[in-house]
Amino acid sequence: MITEELPPTETVPDSPPPGAPDAPDNEVSQAGQEQAGRLERCERRIGYTFADKRLLREALTHASGAEHRLASNERLEFLGDAILGAIVCELLFLRYPQYLEGDMTKVKSAVVSRESCAKISEALGLQEFLVVGKGVSANQSIPASLLADVFESLIAAVHLDGGIEAARRFIEAMLGPEIELAATGELGANFKSLLQQLAQREFASTPAYHLLDEKGPDHRKCFKISAVVGGVHYQAAWGRNKKEAEQRAACNALAEIKGEPAIFPSD
Repeated sequence: MITEELPPTETVPDSPPPGAPDAPDNEVSQAGQEQAGRLERCERRIGYTFADKRLLREALTHASGAEHRLASNERLEFLGDAILGAIVCELLFLRYPQYLEGDMTKVKSAVVSRESCAKISEALGLQEFLVVGKGVSANQSIPASLLADVFESLIAAVHLDGGIEAARRFIEAMLGPEIELAATGELGANFKSLLQQLAQREFASTPAYHLLDEKGPDHRKCFKISAVVGGVHYQAAWGRNKKEAEQRAACNALAEIKGEPAIFPSD
């Protein structure tokens, strides 16, 4: 979390005001390098590289850390909220053709909720990159509402920088497991979501799931699946369907990454 009284997008004037001492070149250069390094770390964390870094800086700037509210992420948050809702609706419409309007509305409400957005932000560690005022930074923790806002602001920034397809890929990467869990009603079995968040945060990678084996008659088939993160194959797990096997494989991967024994057997 960065505390600033001026917005990160403020430009340095060509010449100082009358009577003001010149800032040493090395101080200006160091500040610019630190800001560039912070933005680069954030890009790695979220899995997207901006062509226009100003959009990323604005998305990370809370009103309390901006010179004026138009320099904060409030406008981006407004746009990102609308883009998030539209893309999640489209994903639900295409993925679940058997769902009625009420079913899709229920899933959408769970996925795009403030709680869900705040959870994704916290899992990605976005609080490390926020630019806030001293009043906000005095608190021990960042409010969930602020974390939700910055996630929606990032969606808008990605959309403006790379277009709707970039925004769709970003949303699907961040919220894909949440959509699946909400749609199947397996809200407690969030191992795939947790693994995706950890893999993005720690390894800048998206987990993949490999089907290794299957057995049984068609109406009672079981599947053996392994989770792969950054080229590492973790202990596989069996499930009564592919979704259950993937959840169990993700659980095994989480345990192994933490140095703990796998929970579900592979044989």
